[in-house]
Amino acid sequence: MTGKHKDTYIKADQPVETTGHEWDGIKELNNPLPRWWLWTFYATIIWALGYMVVYPSWPLVEQATRGLFGYSSRGALEAEITRYSAANARSDAALVNGDLASIAASPELVNYAMSGGAALFRTYCAQCHGSGAAGARGYPNLLDDEWLWGGGIEDIYRTIRHGIREENDDNTRVSEMPAFAEVLEQDELADVRHYVLSLSGAPHNPSLVPSGARVYADNCASCHGETGQGDREFGAPSLVDAIWLYGGGQQNVADSIARGRKGMMPAWQTRLSESQIRQVSFYVHQLGGGE
Repeated sequence: MTGKHKDTYIKADQPVETTGHEWDGIKELNNPLPRWWLWTFYATIIWALGYMVVYPSWPLVEQATRGLFGYSSRGALEAEITRYSAANARSDAALVNGDLASIAASPELVNYAMSGGAALFRTYCAQCHGSGAAGARGYPNLLDDEWLWGGGIEDIYRTIRHGIREENDDNTRVSEMPAFAEVLEQDELADVRHYVLSLSGAPHNPSLVPSGARVYADNCASCHGETGQGDREFGAPSLVDAIWLYGGGQQNVADSIARGRKGMMPAWQTRLSESQIRQVSFYVHQLGGGE
């Protein structure tokens, strides 16, 4: 016994004390740490102190300490962005100063616009339209031929730049599907619902179609057209195909008629540069649904 709570054990003719800890009869030996481990540990302390002097490390109220080198990851990022911007300046100028329709005639611009547009789409558009641009309920599919406001590259550019129903953009396009629950009687709502469903061949009650056609002519034809073909001037969708932005079927169509629809597409002209807007416009147009 060499201490109050310590035993001395002999191992290879060398006395080794215990730490005084014991679990189920197993005693912990107080062996010293290896020298190489201790020197490595001390070296990491010295390295950390040196790092705090040379590089930014301690957070202050507005920024971290700058360090002797004055380095910052944000500054390095800005320098990298500046370098890439300078390298792409010629392509950006060609995109901005040229006609949108002429981009396809230049393989260099096509490659630049598709690469940049794809990256921009994944960053800013995929959250609503999906990573593959197939859309979701309430968010248009960009791969088909049904375009509420037109699928030409100029139309797509205008939609991206000024948005739809964007209250902060004077050049945005505005229309609204009113809530007819406040205008029509319940039997009229049912009649026009079945008439609308009949236009696309969806399941419906044929006996309600004639009366629904009269309700449609009085309340819906001015936007959706006499035959339900839609009107892009108002962003009114076609009712004769199987493409439904908010879902087809009895309940979804009933909700659209009764409650109305007025989805919003943000304007990107204050968030993206002119070149970036043109890149993503070209990319969306080339996905397959652009006209």
